[in-house]
Amino acid sequence: MRRIIFILFLFVQTFTFAQTKQISLEDAVYGRYTYLYPESMTGLLWMDDEHFSFVENKSIVAESAKTGEKNTVVSLYELNEITGANLKSIPSYRWISETDLLLLSANKYWLVDRDKKEVKFQIELPEEAENANFSEEGQFVAFTQGDDLFIALANGTTKQITSDGGNGIVNGQTVHRNEFGISGGIFNSPEGNFVAFYRKDESMVKDYPLVDFMVREAEYTPVKYPMAGMASHHVTLGVYNIKNGKTTFLKTGEPLDHFLTNVAWSPDEKYIYMAELNREQNHMQLNCYDVATGEKVKTLFEESDKTYVEPLYPIQFSKVNPKEFYYLSRQDGWFHVYKYNTNGELVKQITKGEWEVTKMLGFDAKEKSLFIEATIDDPLQNNIYKVDVKSGKTVRLSTETGVHAGTLSPEATYILDGWSANEFPGKVDLIATNGKDKRTIFESEDPLKGYQLGENKLVTLKTKDGKYDLYGRVILPNDFDPAKKYPVVVYVYGGPHSQLVTKSWHNQARWWQYYMASQGYIAFTLDNRGTSNRGRAFETSIHRNLGVLETDDQMQGIEYLLSLPYVDADRIGVHGWSYGGFMTLNLKLKHPEVFKVAVAGGPVVDWSMYEIMYGERYMDMPQENPEGYKKSDMTNYVENLEGKLMLIHGVQDETVVMQHSMKFLRECVKQNKQVDFFAYPIHPHNVRGKDRVHLMEKVSQYFFENL
Repeated sequence: MRRIIFILFLFVQTFTFAQTKQISLEDAVYGRYTYLYPESMTGLLWMDDEHFSFVENKSIVAESAKTGEKNTVVSLYELNEITGANLKSIPSYRWISETDLLLLSANKYWLVDRDKKEVKFQIELPEEAENANFSEEGQFVAFTQGDDLFIALANGTTKQITSDGGNGIVNGQTVHRNEFGISGGIFNSPEGNFVAFYRKDESMVKDYPLVDFMVREAEYTPVKYPMAGMASHHVTLGVYNIKNGKTTFLKTGEPLDHFLTNVAWSPDEKYIYMAELNREQNHMQLNCYDVATGEKVKTLFEESDKTYVEPLYPIQFSKVNPKEFYYLSRQDGWFHVYKYNTNGELVKQITKGEWEVTKMLGFDAKEKSLFIEATIDDPLQNNIYKVDVKSGKTVRLSTETGVHAGTLSPEATYILDGWSANEFPGKVDLIATNGKDKRTIFESEDPLKGYQLGENKLVTLKTKDGKYDLYGRVILPNDFDPAKKYPVVVYVYGGPHSQLVTKSWHNQARWWQYYMASQGYIAFTLDNRGTSNRGRAFETSIHRNLGVLETDDQMQGIEYLLSLPYVDADRIGVHGWSYGGFMTLNLKLKHPEVFKVAVAGGPVVDWSMYEIMYGERYMDMPQENPEGYKKSDMTNYVENLEGKLMLIHGVQDETVVMQHSMKFLRECVKQNKQVDFFAYPIHPHNVRGKDRVHLMEKVSQYFFENL
């Protein structure tokens, strides 16, 4: 009997331990994206309107949306037999047709007939190839090598499109520092007869000095970095005709430093439509160009604003009427879908309301119904909706609270809905677009099951003027006792195009915040004015005065925290990176009586030393807004520095260059203010990989020692 009781005691003890496992720093930082990352459906794609495929057990598996029946399309073993390769896992793939499967591994492409189990053609790129863009219609891959553009054809030949790359000339790569929705520099035409590409001339931009310290003798490795108010690069758009080998450049005219973005081909390949934005970023034209001559045909419409205009999405042509297209724009203050004709006349505003369309998923065959992702019900959620194009009536198709992302089947009969919510790391639902059927086809196991985590809850506050709601997230310490007093670490970002608090898994908390909670800290985050999914007025309110309203809003969060009886008002810290580093300095230096400890990573100190495209959008040029730049220069507040402050910077940072931290440190020395500093050799704007554990240990230890 005693033995049985002893064994039972051990079982209970083991079970209790398993349920109260503490999250380690390595778990929180490295494990978050590796061994503790939730499982997901790999390679989930629509094959046709009824069948979707995914990777399972080293095979591509097909499943019927109608019946749920599964069958193996092709195994890894068969793929190696067919291609003659030695693939270790199923590579990236996509369906070109119901039978044609495109495989991509390293720099090799295979088009495989899945029924005949044979390779239709194969394209191999040079090892140095980058920015590859496959054209299924033209059966070629456009790519860059160095600063020039090439195409590799299915017949085994390679053609060089440009030869002027180098010495400040860059072809076929992203431009304007990835702003305005730009993610690449190659645009294949719909039928595969042309390749449009960006040509960037940055010879007028000064070389910014970076140094590689890891070689025997440190080497000068400069980059082109156009700073606010200074010379910007010049961009043009070339169009290469594959049949005759000629390149025509669109005559986009002057001024040469304006911005070209949202490139779209007409279905007949005769025209290119492009959003052109002035250097001041307050006036946009949607222009049409003749592909054959490069001549500007017309301006379809224009948008302007006293703050800024930010085109992010290319137009999408109607498949029912090629003389009409759809455009996602914020012209009424919220991102909504508009239908225009090719004369530039507004046919209809399809969606309307004080909420954001975050993505257009597609239409049904007759374009009577539009499917979108949007924030209609809640700015902290992203849901999937069906919109009646004629009436604008919307029906919500994703039923569960959370953040959803949809993929529409080719004929719009079904949607694959991948989503997460506070308590769900990930699910995939199959939804019939008629709203009648839904089933879960995948659900992730919770990798944090068995860990003891602090309570995670959302709070809603108000801006000081009462005009806007502000959303925050509080994580309480493990074994929280309301009778005790706890220190607080605020994690902040606060910049445009960000939203740190949502109703996704764990309310989008960083696991480092759970780690700090396990060490006895309250972790707090708030999205201030200037952040995403709240409409243009909420976002643009920070224009020309970065750091002012954002700091006011963050202090509303502090006011809330100080109202809680269990918050220790004498032990509040703040940490952030990049814009969050800038915000950390704002909070620490403008409210030294509140923030005892701060760690600012990769911080913007002086916006005149930040790049043109982002910086001038929100601040205008330094010569146009000297007062705004002065107010946002953190060196002007060094005299207020009290308590403990650490700056951290990546030595190879090309986004917020090291000069920011150096300027701040110099001012601290001049004013005899003590400050701590740490640099990460070889790392750019952020510290990733296993070294990130070192970074977050340093950040954490700074709070442990000083807070």
